[in-house]
Order: sequence, then structure tokens, then C-alpha cells
Amino acid sequence: MKKFLKYVLILLLTIYVVHVFITQQITLNSYVAESKEYESQIQSAKETQAELNEKIQNLNSTEYIEEQAREALDMYLPNERVYIDITK
Repeated sequence: MKKFLKYVLILLLTIYVVHVFITQQITLNSYVAESKEYESQIQSAKETQAELNEKIQNLNSTEYIEEQAREALDMYLPNERVYIDITK
């Protein structure tokens, strides 16, 4: 009887250890997936930051000011011909 009880305890302990190992592996896999998602978000934020820094550098250039005046305010230079496409 003691031998049987000993085997049952060993079996239960083994099952518990396997269960803990599997649970931890699942948790680890979810953390790895989260980490990859965060790395992707960081990369996207870095690209956005680079674009914004480029815009900041070009903010006072005459080309940027002219472009914004044309697009946002519909302003044009004197003697500049403007063609409007009415087929759209």
C-alpha cells in the first residue's frame, strides 16, 4: 500500500510539473507575441517621427510655404496659370 501511495504521489507531482511547464510556455509565447507587436509599434513611431522632423526642417522653406498656400488657401503667384480639371 505504501508503494502504491508513493507511485501516486510521484505521478501527481509529475502531472503538476508538466502542467506548470505548459502553462508557463503558453504565457511566454504570449509575451513574445506582445513584444513583437510593441517592436512594430516602435518602428512605426520612429518612421512617423522621421517624417515629422523632415517637415519641421522644411517648415520655413519657400517651397513649403508656396505649396501650403496653393493647397490649403488656393493662393497662386501672379501671372501663374492654373488649370482646373472639371471631369472629376
